[in-house]
Amino acid sequence: MRLEDWIFTFDWEQVFVPDTPLLEIIVRGTVMYLGLFALLRLVLKRESGAVGITDLLVVVLLADAAQNGLADDYRSIPDGLLLVTTIVFWSWALNWLGFRFPAFQALVHPKPLLLVRDGRLLRRNLEKELITEGELMSQLRLQGVDDIAKVSAAYMEGDGRISVVQQNGATRGAQGHFRV
Repeated sequence: MRLEDWIFTFDWEQVFVPDTPLLEIIVRGTVMYLGLFALLRLVLKRESGAVGITDLLVVVLLADAAQNGLADDYRSIPDGLLLVTTIVFWSWALNWLGFRFPAFQALVHPKPLLLVRDGRLLRRNLEKELITEGELMSQLRLQGVDDIAKVSAAYMEGDGRISVVQQNGATRGAQGHFRV
């Protein structure tokens, strides 16, 4: 076989004609995205660092979906593009629902959880998030607070970061990321 034939001969139909029924791709993408979202929300409850669960999920699923369309894995480019579009749609749709409807707001963007009130640990809330006293103190020190008695309130934000309000009214933004 000549080099030109080897480079320029390939099956255009395989590249551009979908292998899988389009509705099946949409249903599979929808079920996988929503299923993984629900699983991650139940298991992690809080989002990782500054990257939200939906963001993390989209990146992972997009990488896999795009790989199928890019590689010669017996999948067409339209198959991969439709799957990527379905995943991006659900990411946008859940964020839109969370913005428009309070019932979805708590699912998509959890409320802050109070961990310290008036210099006292709220152990039940620490246990709920599986945060040890040492881990919390580490996060407080990262924000310049060396004594828990100086803390008016400390919250675990919906994205997993810790925010601190000091006794003197100074607020420390959630600089450190608790979840990695």
